[in-house]
Amino acid sequence: MIIVLKPQATQADANEILDKIASLGLKPLYMPGIERTVLGALGDERILNQLHLDAYPMVDEVKPVLSPYKLVSRELQAHDSIVSIDGVKIGGGNFTVIAGPCSVESEQQLFSVAEMIKGHGVPLLRGGAFKPRTSPYSFQGLGEEGLKLLKAAKQAYGLPTVSEIIDPSDAKLMADYIDCFQIGARHMQNFRLLEAVGAEQKPVLLKRGMSATVEELLLAAEYIINAGNPNVILCERGIRTFETATRNTLDLNAVALLKEKTHLPVLVDPSHGTGVKSLINPLSRAAAAVGADGIIVEAHLNPKAALSDGPQALTADDFAKLMADIKPFVQAAGKSLSA
Repeated sequence: MIIVLKPQATQADANEILDKIASLGLKPLYMPGIERTVLGALGDERILNQLHLDAYPMVDEVKPVLSPYKLVSRELQAHDSIVSIDGVKIGGGNFTVIAGPCSVESEQQLFSVAEMIKGHGVPLLRGGAFKPRTSPYSFQGLGEEGLKLLKAAKQAYGLPTVSEIIDPSDAKLMADYIDCFQIGARHMQNFRLLEAVGAEQKPVLLKRGMSATVEELLLAAEYIINAGNPNVILCERGIRTFETATRNTLDLNAVALLKEKTHLPVLVDPSHGTGVKSLINPLSRAAAAVGADGIIVEAHLNPKAALSDGPQALTADDFAKLMADIKPFVQAAGKSLSA
């Protein structure tokens, strides 16, 4: 339920209503705006209907939130959210590039990629320390040693880091090393994991499951915010379809739809979305054109030797071309490349 207060309403008026909502065991929300203050009440709809908040003199309008996802819906918040990853803003007119290797393999490998992307003004470094793999015989990541290397790379190059979490019990450990949790496609509906990162305040990059609907992605984000962490960034990374010519089918429909449905920032992962290196550049431009707030791509200075996802990793030359090619598309979309 959304409660819109009259322009002359005071903080005391808002507090009175918020206290009323909380006293009935419902979750109150306080959302002050430039022109109006909006309050929210989440919980049992039978109790919500008995509140009679329209009887308060400072209440201008009371509306139900019809979406099954309440906190992430534009019904509750019309303006875009901006999520800060250690000072790097995602959303709000920024187009942010996150780049780095699929997995952290060594100091030399990670630092060389960090230096390369830093040279192009990319503000955020990605790298997997824990790698969920289809085959149990594939490289599973360096674990905590990989996290230490990510922290060292941040200190050396000033790049905040993004890394995937796959186990709820790792949340506290990873929070000491990295700046943004990534939840991958395989874990989008791992609800214990969603609640674990929801209990932290670090930003969360939530990727769409390869068979998940847009509504299921939004409900997964709702889990995180409902647990207390509003710093959620969505990521379209391709879905599984009948098409086998590419690794996945990058669903840019979903990006445009998500921008209508939710106030959260939306990124695109063309590396996993296509699995084809030559398609990453054009799909990145398409992502900018369709309204995405940025991209996350894989880069490796020697993809032939990469321990995971080498065929879709961009070389230094590929990456330089990507950064040059997307600029006019970002500008045409009315956004600025984050630095």
